[in-house]
This record gives sequence, structure tokens and C-alpha cells, in this order.
Amino acid sequence: MTLPNKRPSNMLRITTEKLANQFIEEQVAFVKKQVKDKKVLLALSGGVDSSVVASLLIKAIGKQLICVHVNHGLMRKGESEEVVEVFKNQLDANLIYIDATNRFLILLKGVSDPEKKRKIIGAEFIKVFDEEARKLEGISFLAQGTIYPDIIESDSVKAHHNVGGLPKNMQFELVEPIRLLFKDEVRVVGKALGLPSSMVDRQPFPGPGLGVRCLGAITQERLHALREADAILREEFDKCGLSAKVWQYFIVIPDMKSVGVRDGKRYEGWPAIIRAVNTNDALTATIEEIPYNVLHKITSRITMEVEGINRVLLDLTPKPVGSIEWE
Repeated sequence: MTLPNKRPSNMLRITTEKLANQFIEEQVAFVKKQVKDKKVLLALSGGVDSSVVASLLIKAIGKQLICVHVNHGLMRKGESEEVVEVFKNQLDANLIYIDATNRFLILLKGVSDPEKKRKIIGAEFIKVFDEEARKLEGISFLAQGTIYPDIIESDSVKAHHNVGGLPKNMQFELVEPIRLLFKDEVRVVGKALGLPSSMVDRQPFPGPGLGVRCLGAITQERLHALREADAILREEFDKCGLSAKVWQYFIVIPDMKSVGVRDGKRYEGWPAIIRAVNTNDALTATIEEIPYNVLHKITSRITMEVEGINRVLLDLTPKPVGSIEWE
């Protein structure tokens, strides 16, 4: 029992609380009918999509939902800690925390192809859930935060772990209550569900996490530098108010070095590339203009505070031609 893969032509765009509440009421009834008295396993990353799905399913089936947060070692700085604090301590969700950092990084060692990385991460997620389900009783469903752009892009652009990376022998039936919504609609639904703005308005984060922003083969050193540089970018955007204006902003670090100077000595380091875009549906995107004084401050902090980075670049490519993510 699943929702259709194509959004109905007469489906209204959810822009108001009234329309959001109607959608919630419909999905609560749909989920109750689909799940009945069975248990549902949800990958709770803490991003907008999985958070809205978790809240909606808690409203529909309560403690039948088991939320699993997998720390794959590719999260942003402080993110796993925030997920535990918000969902377990504040929202009293049935949350299981799994630290699988070493497991994922071992599998990704030496892998540079973007699609291979995505598929490895997606497949390992499913394995983790399968193992966790075997420890629990009555797990029959896997919930996912799949949204409409994932479905549109899954066949032609990327192997998204929510859509294209599921193994054929997966033991769970899927529960995907927001699969026909665009990202802006998901946010409206989240607010109607009562989720805090810090969660509903946060920028999207890809399923493979920093694994597709640490370009090429992932190393611990570059991953650490990426995490620290990204944290600085987010902190400075918060300070100057850009975080409320920009849909998605992040750092990518390629697997290459250039010559620089630090403390009067030759210094080889990686470039940190800033990507900041705005969009309504994730199918197209425009570039956000960042004031030069902000760019100068970000550049100074990253090059001085983050070991291994000696240049900061700005990506000015809209979508199309460039995709939002680099990989």
C-alpha cells in the first residue's frame, strides 16, 4: 500500500496552515490504515524531511514508531548530539542511537566515484536498519523522508538513498507520507505539526551527508577539515542573517592541494568551496549574493582556524547548469 509516484495534476500546492492540516489529517488516516498495529522503523537524521515524517507518524501511530539515528561519521559538527537532545530529551521520541562511524568509513576507504559512495552509504543504512529490526519485535515497515524531487531525479540524475539505493530483497514495506510534496510544502506541514522553527526551517542535508561534500575518496583529515569549515560558514551566516535568507549553504572540499603561505613558510592545503543557493522546489536554483565583508570574514576564519585549508572559493553556478550538490 503506497502513494502514487506521480503528483496528481489537481493537487493544490500546500501554502497555508489550513491546507497543511488537511494533508496531515489525510496522511494520518492513510498511515493508520497502512500500518494497523505493526511497528515502523524510521531513519531520523534530524533534517527537515525525516523530522516532519517522525512528527506525522507519532501523531498517527505513537509508540509504534521506532526512530533510529545512525551516526555514520559524515554528519555536520554537533548534529548527532542535537538530534538526541531534541528528539529524545525534548520530544520524548522512541529513539535508538547507533554510532556506526567506523563501519561506514572503512567501507568508503579509497572510493572516489560519487555514485558508488552514495550506493555504499545507502546500502549500509539499510543493513544497519535490518540488523536493528532483528533485535526488535514486530517491525514490518520502513519509513522514509522521500519527497517529490527525489522521485523526479532518482532515475536520471542520482542514486538517492531514499529512492534509488534500496536493495531488491529489502524486508520492509515502505511508509513515505510526504513523497508527493516539494520542500517548501514540507516546511509548511512541519510548522502545522508544531515542530520548532529551528528544525523546520533548517537547510536540507543529503542522505550521504558530508560523504558527497568531501569530494573524491574520503580521508579522516579532509573530513575533519570539511566539518570544521562548514561549522564556521553556518556560524557566520547565522550572525549576519543570511541563514534565514538562503535555502542551502555549505562547504565542499575537493581532493586536491595548492601552494600557499602560512607563517612565512610554504604551505600546501585544500581549497574550501562555498555553495549558497536559493530554490522553491530543488529542481532549479539561483545563487545568493554574499556581501564581501562576510566573505572576507569567513575566508579569514577558515584559513586561520582550520588545519589543512589554505584557500576559500565561491561557487557561482546556478542550477541548471550545475546541480546543487557537487556529487
